[in-house]
Amino acid sequence: MGKLAVVSDLHADINRLASEDLAQLLFVLKEKKADRLHFAGDLANKVEKAQAIVAYFEQYLPTTFNWGNHEMADLSGEEIEDYSNPAFLNQKTLALNHKTVLVGYNGWYDYRFSTLQDKKKIAAVKRLYWYDRVIKRDGSDPEVEEHLRSRLKILLDGLKKNDKEVILATHFVPKKEFIVYQTDPKLQRWNELNAFLGSAKLGTFLDRYDNIKQVVFGHTHRRFEDKKINGTRYSCRPFGYFFEWQLTREFVLENKFVNEYNPMKLRGVLKTHEAQFKEYQKLYLKSEFEQAVTIIDY
Repeated sequence: MGKLAVVSDLHADINRLASEDLAQLLFVLKEKKADRLHFAGDLANKVEKAQAIVAYFEQYLPTTFNWGNHEMADLSGEEIEDYSNPAFLNQKTLALNHKTVLVGYNGWYDYRFSTLQDKKKIAAVKRLYWYDRVIKRDGSDPEVEEHLRSRLKILLDGLKKNDKEVILATHFVPKKEFIVYQTDPKLQRWNELNAFLGSAKLGTFLDRYDNIKQVVFGHTHRRFEDKKINGTRYSCRPFGYFFEWQLTREFVLENKFVNEYNPMKLRGVLKTHEAQFKEYQKLYLKSEFEQAVTIIDY
């Protein structure tokens, strides 16, 4: 028996994670008795930084990764899906034991989680508001998603034929159960931006495989309780940005720095109280990491 740890959305550069912070995560992994680690995308905006983090953890336990959208902005088209690094696990399998394999899959999105229906309007919203507008891909987003999914089908069909149990690590959301729809009229734009969170078609596709034990993903920057859907366990507990953390919420509310909690409006507050926040972070970052690690027995 072994224990696989999966972590997504570390965002080490945006979160300004130092070596002592990574050591905190390593300590959490050791406490949880993980003997293997997989990063499910968005390690950092820059690939060089992402690879440095992978190399750090490789010193202590076997480590693999797939990309998220943030790294993709720093890559050419071919590198996104077929990157030259032995630890890169996209559209590939890693045997965990004689029965179970880990499959890495970057993934993409098909717009179906959006409240908008017009693909041209969705593309326009992307160009205006979404980070991924700088990513160069061959085809429209739904076309790219369909192509990647057809490639994944070949891989999963082979594993099914060989009676392998699958743990799938991806970046983007495969199930609507993990999409939040805002009811406040002022926040309707976020419902449109759900277009870029994942692929409903991927979720339906995964339902065909009764040998998929667990699917782990991130990208939402919102953590959820595990959900079992059509026999497969789905896990989503991304680490996210520093202004979204639970410890940050507690910091600003305990100190009465805000009357109403809104993570999108906290960066100025945190900058004003930067020294105090750093001290608070030192005390509670371990707990934040504990909430953002998925452990899977194999």
